[in-house]
Amino acid sequence: MKFDELGLAPEILRAVHDAGYTDPTPIQQQAIPVVLQGLDLMGGAQTGTGKTAGFVLPMLQRLLRHANASSSPARHPVRALILTPTRELAMQVHESVKTYSKHVPLRSVCVFGGVDIKPQTAELKEGREIVVATPGRLLDHVQQKSVHFSQVEVVILDEADRMLDMGFIPDIKRILAMLPKERQSLLFSATFSEEIKKLADVMLKSPQLIEVARRNTVSETITHRLHMVASDHKRHLLLHLLKRSPDMQVLVFVGTKFGTSRLASWLERQGVNADAIHGDKSQQQRTEALEAFKSGKARVLVATDVAARGLDIDDLPHVINYELPHTAEDYIHRIGRTGRAGKKGDATSLVAPEEKFRLADIEKLIKFKIEQEEVADFDVHAFPAEREERGERGERGGRGHGHSHRERERHGPKAPVRLPETSAHVPSVPRPPKVVAGGGFDASQPYEPAPLSAEAAARAAQSSDRAEAPPRKPLRPVAALLGGLGKKQ
Repeated sequence: MKFDELGLAPEILRAVHDAGYTDPTPIQQQAIPVVLQGLDLMGGAQTGTGKTAGFVLPMLQRLLRHANASSSPARHPVRALILTPTRELAMQVHESVKTYSKHVPLRSVCVFGGVDIKPQTAELKEGREIVVATPGRLLDHVQQKSVHFSQVEVVILDEADRMLDMGFIPDIKRILAMLPKERQSLLFSATFSEEIKKLADVMLKSPQLIEVARRNTVSETITHRLHMVASDHKRHLLLHLLKRSPDMQVLVFVGTKFGTSRLASWLERQGVNADAIHGDKSQQQRTEALEAFKSGKARVLVATDVAARGLDIDDLPHVINYELPHTAEDYIHRIGRTGRAGKKGDATSLVAPEEKFRLADIEKLIKFKIEQEEVADFDVHAFPAEREERGERGERGGRGHGHSHRERERHGPKAPVRLPETSAHVPSVPRPPKVVAGGGFDASQPYEPAPLSAEAAARAAQSSDRAEAPPRKPLRPVAALLGGLGKKQ
């Protein structure tokens, strides 16, 4: 089947051909006719199968009757709303909308957090038929009354399962309650769960179910492998794998934000062009890192699971799981960044002994055992353990200034420091020790202080009185109006 056979308008087909596409993917073949009929749809397809075009193309077709070149904002109310869980996915979907609507006078805007809200507000006030948004920032615009939903005809939830994982379902329900009841609703997700089905029951009316791939399956074009390695030697093995294929671009997944930045910095010190992307970085930093990776300026992109959804990188050959994800479903989304649109890809996982239970969960989900391979030319004993290296302050919870415990041991034990005695309020009076007749000390007798002389006892008593009763400060005169000193005669 060709795109020309799906009943799309000439203007949209022209944009599709400009993008270099001629044959629709399975999800597109099934979803586009259903959406063109105005029916609700629940679509399930593994990531990388082209489901974005599966809802963008028919959505544009249904909005063609509203297309106009008027400059009046009133002629461009919001007609379609696309909700995504992450900024990266929102930008990717918006790029698809702009690509396929280049020959159609329909306006669109991308709305997400982490950036200044004023430019987005200005665009919305100019009028936009299509709004691609993350839920939180969209609600900010609702509160500021810069967006209205009274004429929305189509609402689309993309990556609904990720919405659930990120806790956006309450926000989604608030937004759905503001929309007209008479509308077309589409829900797309790479995986389905009971919670997603409950959301579909609330959102969709007699939906058509399209599930191209089996639930929680992975692309057959991806080659899976794993290397068992201790946690302390993972980064050296990663560097070794990168050096074996010096021209290959790699997306590396790490479990934490701190670990992401630390691994990227270490790779940079080893001479590898690397950048990091995670949730603590600003939107500008994330965009720059992604663009550098897409352009080839950065060879390695180290990312948390924020990049597992929404990254559409052409011809990405290799994904490496530096750490296995805590949730088995995230493995599918991580490796889905490679092997897209029927192309071949490689997925490599570095598995530490303490991660075997996560590996078991992943293999149970994907229903096959991942082949374990040994790296023959990698000598684990050639590298010191991470916790023993100089300069790894804080990696194992230790203290110091960049020196390992073994380095500190070379300096020998430290001599005990004798602290100065604290002074008492009463100055001590020197007391002569008890001596024996020979002029020395009598060590066999218990120590007894010598009696004080009368003069010394008087000084000690006088000092004690001064310590017990510190002198009072002189009273300050207070004005008569405040109840202080009496009037002068």
